[in-house]
Amino acid sequence: MTDPARALNTLEARATILRTPCGDGSMIWRVWGEGEPVVLLHGGFGSWNHWARNIEALAEHYRVIAADMPGQGDSDDPPQPYDADSLAAIVTEGVGRLTHAGERVRLVCFSFGAVIGGLVAVALGERVTSFTGVGAAGMGERGPVTRTMIRVEGHMGAEQRETIFRHNLGVLMVADPANIDPLAVRIQATNTARNRIRSRPISLTDRLARTFPDIRGRINLIWGSGDITAIGYFDRRHDHLRAVQPEAGIAVLDGVGHWVQYEDAERFNTTLLGMLAEG
Repeated sequence: MTDPARALNTLEARATILRTPCGDGSMIWRVWGEGEPVVLLHGGFGSWNHWARNIEALAEHYRVIAADMPGQGDSDDPPQPYDADSLAAIVTEGVGRLTHAGERVRLVCFSFGAVIGGLVAVALGERVTSFTGVGAAGMGERGPVTRTMIRVEGHMGAEQRETIFRHNLGVLMVADPANIDPLAVRIQATNTARNRIRSRPISLTDRLARTFPDIRGRINLIWGSGDITAIGYFDRRHDHLRAVQPEAGIAVLDGVGHWVQYEDAERFNTTLLGMLAEG
């Protein structure tokens, strides 16, 4: 089995690291490939590595620009106080600096990142070819998470920590426990340790749903059928989107959860590339 740290390091080593302003410091971006830009925004308690199983497939066709969002991963903290709008302004400035004036952009945004990405899409206006929400947050009412996440404490040993990371991945991110592999645990552990912002209050709003009418490009949504944040609300969310944009792209991948792009990367990559090719 490939060592998870080595796998991430190998992927990261192929990237070009770029920096844009973030408060008194920098927002960190990683870039792979060439061609038209696809900007990836990760979820809460995340970083660029939420897309670890998707970057190479995308980079065969596009210039992939993956963010570490403000206050997460390797990026510096945003100015206080922050909200969805101020975070989106930082990201929008970054996208502007990393792309050419007038260059068309495709945004692909996971969970909390979709709330921020929707506001970025509005700010970029006609430059946005498409906005794709993956397990998108900010869609309003949602069902309860019936199992409890467990906090990792500093005094815990490595084995206990791994058990908790696996548990938490099963609560929120992954539908089938068999798909929680060492790489998923490594990503969860790394990202949890480096998170410094409170994304959940933003994720639990309806901000993205209210943003849809102002997005100029094509809108797509991709979900896993077992996404705990969306079960019971798929039809309502899709009806809302199609009332705004009847031609919107929607896909629900059977048998996988919230972190759909990781849990079934092959099927997700095929679905996403098809959507991106349409606009």
